[in-house]
Amino acid sequence: MENRLAVMAIIVEDANAVEKVNKHLHDYREYIIGRMGIPYKQRAISMISVAMDAPLDEINALSGKLGKIEGVTAKATISKL
Repeated sequence: MENRLAVMAIIVEDANAVEKVNKHLHDYREYIIGRMGIPYKQRAISMISVAMDAPLDEINALSGKLGKIEGVTAKATISKL
């Protein structure tokens, strides 16, 4: 399957979910180009952006797994290329 470029936005509202989020990101590390995490202490949340080069199924799988974690929202924007 052909790889696509994507940027995934992840918002972590529950600090107890961070370990699960990091585990999933580690599981998909072969597809991750880079990531940037921003802890926003005033609102007690973390925002993470992840750049990926992966098959569409893998991008959607990661987004779905992250979205199932309590206190986590994940959305992917995928290139048409």
